[in-house]
Amino acid sequence: MSMLPESVTITDDTMREGLQIESASIPVDAKLRLLDALGETGAKVISIGSFAHPKWTPQMACIEEIAERFVPKPGIKYTALVFNKAGYDRADAYFPKIDVRKSGKRPGVLVEMCDSFSRRNYNRSQAQQIEALDAAVAAAVKSGVQEASVTIGNPFGSNFEGPFSLQQRMDMLALMIGKWENAGIRVTRVSLAEAMGWNLPHLVRETMTAIRDRWPGITDFHLHLHNQRGAALASYYEALQLGAREFDTCLGGMGGCPYSGNGRSAGHVPTEDFVDLCHEMGVQTGYDLGKLIEAVAVAEEVVGHVLWGHVSKSGPRPRGKDLYPLDMPFIETLEEAAHFRKGPQVYAGQISPWKKDDALLRS
Repeated sequence: MSMLPESVTITDDTMREGLQIESASIPVDAKLRLLDALGETGAKVISIGSFAHPKWTPQMACIEEIAERFVPKPGIKYTALVFNKAGYDRADAYFPKIDVRKSGKRPGVLVEMCDSFSRRNYNRSQAQQIEALDAAVAAAVKSGVQEASVTIGNPFGSNFEGPFSLQQRMDMLALMIGKWENAGIRVTRVSLAEAMGWNLPHLVRETMTAIRDRWPGITDFHLHLHNQRGAALASYYEALQLGAREFDTCLGGMGGCPYSGNGRSAGHVPTEDFVDLCHEMGVQTGYDLGKLIEAVAVAEEVVGHVLWGHVSKSGPRPRGKDLYPLDMPFIETLEEAAHFRKGPQVYAGQISPWKKDDALLRS
């Protein structure tokens, strides 16, 4: 049974997830140009980067300058990733231009399934993450919240520890959700966040189904899945069918994780490909696909190499007046394939396999 939502929230994470794995020498002016292009796409939520220590993420050493200089566009929530109190304070200095506050929302907690990744990425053990849950719950009780969110990191498997079973996932969720329930706070949202590319559609289905069966009060699902093994878009499709409404993506599939063992090859779901999929399925995103494709072109200029999305290279499915002409010449290169946005001049001089007056196709 399909539970396809009418609309979804797609957070574009290009400025954070995407740029954190690219060259640290990209100028601030180029990053600001990319952020401005993103603001024209119809995105409702944009992360401008992370307030991380520059020793570990030198690509984000300029985050204060970006926060200071960018011009926000109406109707967009600009946020950023923070890892600790110091990062939160740095980001919160730009409130309300940048909003990292959780007031009035569901507070959330995260525990990694993979202890090795937790130590590598957060410099904390899984046991320390679990130990910190009580303090987070106590703070939420004090603030009077009624609902909460839980995130399990790398739920499906680890490049360092191997696969995780459904039972392991459910046991971890039971521990986390139990902390909230014992405090009288309902958990209504689950986030599945991974950096190591172990996601597969059937694993997403069995996990979301098991969660709903055991905790019917959980109504919202968020997915942040990496794509180093090429299954992330299919996994997002499966989650869509099960009613998930929150997803993270990056222009052109930019992104990666230096702690996962895969680096830039980890990639992400291309924003333009996922938006195209949603629109073809009748799911509203708020994005303008044409402007997204132009933003990908800007992103490729900024990072200095071709990105990995598909719709940005081939264009949306042509319909009506946009159908290709029957006598279109050979199209071979990516530059020629961009005729859908650059015009027929990009394939000028190519031979044509068929002409309007030909009686037969050429063999």
